[in-house]
Amino acid sequence: MANPPDTLAGLKLLLEAIERREADISLGSSSRRVLTALIEAPQRAAVSSISELADQLGVNPSTFSRLAQKLGYGGFSKFQDVFRREVTEGRTFYSDQASRLLVPSGSNDSIGQLTRLGRQESANMASMIEQVDCADFDATVELLTAARRVRIHGMRQFNSLALFMAYALGMLRPDVAPLDSARQGVADALAQLDEGDVLVVASCFPYTPSVLATAEVAAKHGIHVVALTDSSNSPLAKIARYSFYVPNQSLFFSNSMCAFMLLAEGILSAVASRLGEASVAALKHREALIAELNASL
Repeated sequence: MANPPDTLAGLKLLLEAIERREADISLGSSSRRVLTALIEAPQRAAVSSISELADQLGVNPSTFSRLAQKLGYGGFSKFQDVFRREVTEGRTFYSDQASRLLVPSGSNDSIGQLTRLGRQESANMASMIEQVDCADFDATVELLTAARRVRIHGMRQFNSLALFMAYALGMLRPDVAPLDSARQGVADALAQLDEGDVLVVASCFPYTPSVLATAEVAAKHGIHVVALTDSSNSPLAKIARYSFYVPNQSLFFSNSMCAFMLLAEGILSAVASRLGEASVAALKHREALIAELNASL
């Protein structure tokens, strides 16, 4: 094939044509099964290595190389680029999420929808807690307690999580801020950090490319990266020193934030506990300043 599909949608159409025997491509049952599995799980296909995918799907790694060649990509790397573009650009993620909320005209099941959403969020939070690695959690708390500087970074709706964490952690200790809080650019913001400082990043599917690039550059320069993300297959998990995985499947039309907020509150509460009397003193000092300012207004 001279020009293989460069989008996931195009790849789906190609698979349909192959199954109808309308394409000049012949795939065995194993290759068709693998191609179907990759299309149905583009996130996994985008971030896993060829050996990881082979283990997950129970085939030999060479199956992927042969499949890529038969489809016209030349090699697995070019084939995987289709899924990586889909994951990082997330062309239809939000509209796909919202389409699940559509109900027949005239129906009114708002309370039922709220109930289902609540159950899903409860399950997300329970699953998140089960996945927390205790050693990584304690190490992260120690970093956020003792590091000279801490910056927190998230884009789009995760910017709200970054602002919340920066504000709350700043109540307990000095030199905490959202990355690029002065809006002078990420490069200038990273230049203020030294080796051993901490950058907390948050992102999940569809991952924001700039957040991935920021985390990668920070790690390269010796900054400790902590990631709040959605799975061990996340690109951030491969970059960060410590990663925490937050399931976020729900009826909400975007990424669900409930379990992310619970994780953030848990980490921050543990930092307050680790700081002990120092955290109480910091909060009392803040309260005194608030009282003085209120008296002067």
